[in-house]
Amino acid sequence: MEILHQSHTFPIRDRRADSLGDFKYIPDEIICTILDCLTPLDLARLACVSSFMYIFCNEEPLWMSVCLKKVSGHIQYKGSWKKTTLHLENLPNEYIEFCRKPLQFDGFSSPFLYKRLYRCHTTLDGFSFDDGNVERKNDISAEQFHREYDGIKPVLLNGLADTWPARKSWTIDWLVPKYGDTKFKISSPLKVSMTFKDYVSYMKQQHDEDPLYIFDDKRPSWKVSWLVIGPARSGASWLVDPGLTSAWNTLLCGRKRWALYPPGTVPLGVTVHVDDEDGDISVDSPTSLQWWLDFYPLLADENKPIECTQLPGETIFVPSGWWHCVLNLETAIAVTQNFVNSRNFEFVCLDMAPGYCHRGVCRAGLLALDEDSLEIIEKNMPCEKENFRCLDLIKKETKARILRPQQNENGKENANGSYNVWEHDFSFDINYLAMFRNRELDHFTSPWCPDNSLGQRGLREWLSRLWVGNPGKREMIWKGACLALNADKWLDCLGKICFFHSLPFPSENAKLPVGMGSNPVYVMDEYVVKIFAEGGPQSSIFDLGTELEFYSTLSEVNSPLKNHIPNVLASGILHLENGSYNIDSWNGKKVPDVIRKCSLIPEKGTGDVFPFGVQSKILFTYRKDVSPENGPDDSDESTIVLLPYLITKRCKGEIFTELRNVLPWEDVLNLASFLGEQLRSLHMLPYPSFSNSDLSDFEQNREFSSANDMDMEFVSNESDIPVEWKIFVRTLMEKKKNVSGRLSKRSGSIPKTLIEKAEAYLPDDFLKLLSIYEENGMKKVGKPWSWIHRDIMDDNIYMECKSCSNGIPAPTSNGGVAKSWRPTYILDFSNLAVGDSINDLIPMHLDVFRGNSDLLKQFLKSYKLSLMRKTPKQGSDDDKYGRLSYHAMCFCILHDENVLGGLFKTWKELRAAESWEEVELQVWGELNNYEGFP
Repeated sequence: MEILHQSHTFPIRDRRADSLGDFKYIPDEIICTILDCLTPLDLARLACVSSFMYIFCNEEPLWMSVCLKKVSGHIQYKGSWKKTTLHLENLPNEYIEFCRKPLQFDGFSSPFLYKRLYRCHTTLDGFSFDDGNVERKNDISAEQFHREYDGIKPVLLNGLADTWPARKSWTIDWLVPKYGDTKFKISSPLKVSMTFKDYVSYMKQQHDEDPLYIFDDKRPSWKVSWLVIGPARSGASWLVDPGLTSAWNTLLCGRKRWALYPPGTVPLGVTVHVDDEDGDISVDSPTSLQWWLDFYPLLADENKPIECTQLPGETIFVPSGWWHCVLNLETAIAVTQNFVNSRNFEFVCLDMAPGYCHRGVCRAGLLALDEDSLEIIEKNMPCEKENFRCLDLIKKETKARILRPQQNENGKENANGSYNVWEHDFSFDINYLAMFRNRELDHFTSPWCPDNSLGQRGLREWLSRLWVGNPGKREMIWKGACLALNADKWLDCLGKICFFHSLPFPSENAKLPVGMGSNPVYVMDEYVVKIFAEGGPQSSIFDLGTELEFYSTLSEVNSPLKNHIPNVLASGILHLENGSYNIDSWNGKKVPDVIRKCSLIPEKGTGDVFPFGVQSKILFTYRKDVSPENGPDDSDESTIVLLPYLITKRCKGEIFTELRNVLPWEDVLNLASFLGEQLRSLHMLPYPSFSNSDLSDFEQNREFSSANDMDMEFVSNESDIPVEWKIFVRTLMEKKKNVSGRLSKRSGSIPKTLIEKAEAYLPDDFLKLLSIYEENGMKKVGKPWSWIHRDIMDDNIYMECKSCSNGIPAPTSNGGVAKSWRPTYILDFSNLAVGDSINDLIPMHLDVFRGNSDLLKQFLKSYKLSLMRKTPKQGSDDDKYGRLSYHAMCFCILHDENVLGGLFKTWKELRAAESWEEVELQVWGELNNYEGFP
């Protein structure tokens, strides 16, 4: 009997509902975003749940993201991002090498994953074209470039690299034998590096939508050329160059496709966020390839960017503020540089100024600001009604402003295809943009934008060097300094102070504030003026009051330290009253009338000899740290102009910052010994003592609301413990709260694994840090309490040449200058406080010594004071409290400043540390050998 087999066709069943359960209602892109937050182990477990989860959890783009978030430092690609991640997990080789054929499932459909897969494997042959609308120029003169293109519009320049040896020799095949083992920086949200041969291997194996590319430099970012190497599909998504700098990019081999929009034209698919506190700009943009595939086809012809294909040997110029997107069509090698010149100098300075409205306008246009922000601008912007009408036009404008082809008299486009860059005269005019700047926000007191690569100190140094070295351009530099630093405001204040004290007005070379600190400082021929501005009027009064009390104490005990501190010539308070500036001299004693009028009254019970001295400052800081809801409020002080100042005699010599790289080792050792001697003198000074009544009024009114209330009450009941140590312990308790969250917001160089372990590493009972012991039935603290400088850094140390005449190095027999220096002065006591003397070691060891344990050891030889009394307690839990290194590490973690960022920058190898104990012993281990115990 014949058996007939009849085939039946069954419809393919959609697996999504059964595989995802309730997750079936969530879009695929949201699911991928959630998975991106999981650990490799969680992804492996989830892949076993269902067929859909198996596919989601084995996607290469997911594993690329997971891997790059995990790695810090050197990485070696293992053929796929999943294998690379497993290798980083230190799994046995047999698990990593085992790879079966991926499972296949029917009934699966995901347009989101399909598009991403397509972008990972597509070819770019159809992306190139030869008739782009960016002008190409040969043999252009510098004068013609500056006249027609610089700061105006992009241009492709031929021939500039023809004489470069790299133009012919820099190919992948030539570079591998010479630099195969050299590590290069790789583009990534984090700091990743690869050897060149590993990177070439990665380029050949990868199928990433947005491949990693080499983006490496060896010099400071504001004057650097970058080497850029990347495969096809790599590139840069939409951005405006940092700081509104201009840029050039020279292509040595390969091809690049460019798209550009003029300032103020936010590309389709790009979202700009402007932080309303510090003005930082963040851009959400699709990858370069995704934009070309998904968004470019949606643009009408009149809204398309100007674009071109850059060929080998060509240099493209990108003006300041222009949006640009780059896509490598094949493996490309290029060199690029951002720069500042006379055409964009003022834009860069404006971008560096505090605030957010002007920066949003500069970098992204008014389309980046929300309606509320625009209303604030309208209320505060000091401009004419005509400008408001212009503002209304921009607010209502929904289409991007674009370049329009120039037309001749007959209404036809010009044959050369040139473009009229500005549709509106005000689009990128410095005077128009400056109107959006909030003059109330000041360089020295406002939050600083982390996106500005120079930083506050670097900006002042940069402008000062330009000012001294380019006298012919001072008109332009001064205008830029007024935009960035409020230089005109501070010079006006300085003039009032000099007139009041019959001092000569600063010379032309001294018109800009200098210094590395947070207050404006002016250095003249014979004297220095420091204006206290950091933290607002109230904090400034405490800073000057404390410094004056310290100088008084120094003189009373005739400490040798006074020979190494600048002489104080005068001090006072500059204040605005009835529309004009007035000055009251103030030596720190009693409460001046101008302060009473401003209701800046010190804490009760602190005595009236130095009412704004260190006792009041400690209580003022304590209230802010421990009870911010009841702490000082400067919100009503916005209209108060109150500027304390201090005038000191100028020290001869140079700051250590300028000499660090030329000092012989013997002089550096002498410096360490000098600091040991001076800090010994500082820490031996008598300090104002506290009493229980200093805290009584505040404590009675304070409502405890923290999780450590019982611990804090216990500290209060420890009657034998001095009041100052109670304040110290309570402040540390408060700072421990949410320590992981605070560290996460700081430097990206702090390893995530350590951030998660910070709370467990810190003491559960901070009283144990006091090394308490009993004597005659009384509990005593086994640590010294003393004056502390808190800011011993390389810019606060002065040195003189050993054979100098009037501070000038004397010539040597061979025509050079003397190279041996001796330390002479310690500067800037505005951060003075009283507390645990170990705190003074933190900035000194990390900044001055740069972590050199030999210098720390040399310092301790001269210091000779006790840092802690050892107690007889034993046991694994108490041993760490007997380590000075543990105390120093705890203070680093809880420090008000981001000292951990500097720590992990100095000890890069510690970014791979698995415990805080490992970091502690590497950085502070030398302290445990110190014999300076009673």
